[in-house]
Amino acid sequence: MDGKLRNMTSLYLRSGDKLLLLYRVGSSVIDDSYIATAGGHFEKDELNDAKACVLRELYEETGLTENDIHDLSLRYITLRLKNGEIRQNYYFFADLVDSEKAITSNEGDLKWFSLDELLEAPPEMPFSAHYVVKHYAETGKDTDVLYVGASAASGVVFTGIGEF
Repeated sequence: MDGKLRNMTSLYLRSGDKLLLLYRVGSSVIDDSYIATAGGHFEKDELNDAKACVLRELYEETGLTENDIHDLSLRYITLRLKNGEIRQNYYFFADLVDSEKAITSNEGDLKWFSLDELLEAPPEMPFSAHYVVKHYAETGKDTDVLYVGASAASGVVFTGIGEF
């Protein structure tokens, strides 16, 4: 292991009991699948500021700004070893201020999914994202806990963390 890192952010937009997901095609990092509404790799000046990264990605990919969302919160951090690199992803969740606002993305097609849908028949998603959404629907939506997850072939194990 040579210690190569890939740091990324993801943002799930909520409206009631629904999450907005993006069907992204042609990514160099993930297979064609549903992912968070917006997200991507950290720029050099964002390496110590995941929130700045996710807000930049939100604007670049949807045109939405911090004023279009509320209750932005970092809820999950996952680690996964893939293709010789450590992939660290920071997952944020936020509510839309105006749930009737038309949203488009230059990265793919957006679609709302109920949490029940995501548990019963989840769409094709990247490995870690699938487990984040599953944990959020089953547990995370009812807490304010920041969860960290370590990925293994059998799934992702989440632990809540707090300051001490």
